[in-house]
Amino acid sequence: MKTINQASNSSRRNFIETSIKVAVGVGITGVGFASACNQLNVEQNISPPEDLMQEHGLLNRILLIYDTCKMQLINKQSFQNDALLNSAQIIRSFVEDYHEKQEEDYLFPRFEKANQLTDLVQVLRQQHKVGRIITDQIMQLSKPKTLSDSENQKLIQLLTGFNNMYRPHEAREDTVLFPAFRKIVSTNEYDSIGEEFEDNEYKLFGKDGFKTMVEKVTGIEMQLGIYKLAQFTPIV
Repeated sequence: MKTINQASNSSRRNFIETSIKVAVGVGITGVGFASACNQLNVEQNISPPEDLMQEHGLLNRILLIYDTCKMQLINKQSFQNDALLNSAQIIRSFVEDYHEKQEEDYLFPRFEKANQLTDLVQVLRQQHKVGRIITDQIMQLSKPKTLSDSENQKLIQLLTGFNNMYRPHEAREDTVLFPAFRKIVSTNEYDSIGEEFEDNEYKLFGKDGFKTMVEKVTGIEMQLGIYKLAQFTPIV
């Protein structure tokens, strides 16, 4: 998903396909032309489920941030409200208003129309709604202020509930829903949805939208001291 530097893959693909026809007609070959063909192949290989699963990786990193903030609250450590608030705002803008909307607009209706995995889709829809309610409350409680004991306990419950719901939620999408999606749409529709995903991201977040979100999450991880991956390796 994250290779795009312009608003539309379609125009780029059409340009390259036209170039192929011209090149074959006049016998043109060369490194630059081969590079363009390779770029087309790379972009064609990025499917809608792969796109969504990359975004699940970003969500998982925020769930770790939520775990860290929760432990700070439990242990009554100095609590960095801005780290939690900024994370919740990413959840709202990128995960809920973009990522989940893609699922709700493009994936769920097609499963329902095909009468496939409808029970799962119903649960996923409901969990999206509950997640948004929790995010509203997390953002409200994480605004800079001193928390009362009751607010502290409420925030711990919200963070626990959010993570306990979203870890199995995204795992079920990754292992059940997304693999089944390819089977219920045509090849042309499958490719078209991938292009629409790209266009939607570009419209909402501009060039390198996903990369920008990853950088924001990285900054929060550094702020909380949880960025270095090696620290999570257990001693055996």
